[in-house]
Amino acid sequence: MAGRVAIVTGVSRRAGIGFAVAGELLAAGASVLVHSWSPHDAEQPWGADPAGAAGIVDLLGGEGPRLRHLAADFADPRAPGLVVAAAVAAFGAVDVVVANHARSSGQSLAEVTAAELDLCWAVNARASVLLAQAFAAAHDDARSGGRIILFTSGQHLAPMSREIPYAVSKGAIHQMTLTLSDALADRGITVNTINPGPVDTGWADPDLTARVGRALPAGRWGRPADVARLVRWLASGDSQWITGQVIDAEGGFRRWVM
Repeated sequence: MAGRVAIVTGVSRRAGIGFAVAGELLAAGASVLVHSWSPHDAEQPWGADPAGAAGIVDLLGGEGPRLRHLAADFADPRAPGLVVAAAVAAFGAVDVVVANHARSSGQSLAEVTAAELDLCWAVNARASVLLAQAFAAAHDDARSGGRIILFTSGQHLAPMSREIPYAVSKGAIHQMTLTLSDALADRGITVNTINPGPVDTGWADPDLTARVGRALPAGRWGRPADVARLVRWLASGDSQWITGQVIDAEGGFRRWVM
């Protein structure tokens, strides 16, 4: 990854997938712009990382020649373009976008509101499309190996009736993958989506942790590092023949066991 430039969104907690992905790409030699929006985490049961955004960046090595940070709220339609522009301004180009960010929502059908549906759509689905659009506009096709890596959460494999706004918006990412890949294939830019399955990022209660653990052949949840290694491969030249795919990297998750 030496000489490559990546954007990783959703890097706001050291226990999160985004933090692991950013660290993996930096270790592989890439220059990385990390995006965060800590106010979302502060609203959730798990809370914001006590280190704060600056502390997270410091844990990755601190801002410098190969690492920059930008906080941005993807509820604002201008934010995806600003993130891509910041990467180009910092590093002169952009080769990879890892759209790891997500807005979580715990509303059931009885509880769901139009406002939450709109907000989850804006942050999870709309921002992913606008990141792809901004990346495509900024990408220099003379730099081979353009990569867009999106994230969904297995809504195509099992229902999530307690998280309807989240599930619907993440399901849209599954459906956009093939269309975006077709839009960019002739430019040598690949688009793939990862469904990482159950990953221990500190959000689950002990009961859920135990139940899901029994449904995983390895006897443990996925770790952010498991996902980060897959992202690194998809971001590299080794994945050039793979596009338009939703990859279920779930460690053999057996939902029927739960």
